[in-house]
Amino acid sequence: MQDLINDAITNIRNSVRVGKSECTVKPTSKLLVEILKVLQKEGYIDEFEHTDNGRGGVIKIQLSKLINSCGVIKPHHPVKKDNYFKWEKRYLPAAGFGTLVVSTPKGVMSHREAREKGHGGRLLAYIY
Repeated sequence: MQDLINDAITNIRNSVRVGKSECTVKPTSKLLVEILKVLQKEGYIDEFEHTDNGRGGVIKIQLSKLINSCGVIKPHHPVKKDNYFKWEKRYLPAAGFGTLVVSTPKGVMSHREAREKGHGGRLLAYIY
């Protein structure tokens, strides 16, 4: 349990590969909840419920069957507002397919949203 985000993304990926419709992630963090909000907004997960049990918290995630692969990007590369194409090419299988999750000064968002708002940031994860 070194990296909460990596453990959670790996748990989601393994649950989808096995065919489960729900997975449980613990412990949690505020950044993980923000990443899950982006995944929900993009349609990769259906819904999730965050419960604080006093020992790190628990998140129950309802999975959709749309996830082929996902992972954490380490190290968190800095990205300028007009340089997303290079990272899409590196981490996503095709143009317009998949999502990069980016931490910007205005919050965590998808790379498409960051590009249209004109924000740079740091890459956190990819999913397609």
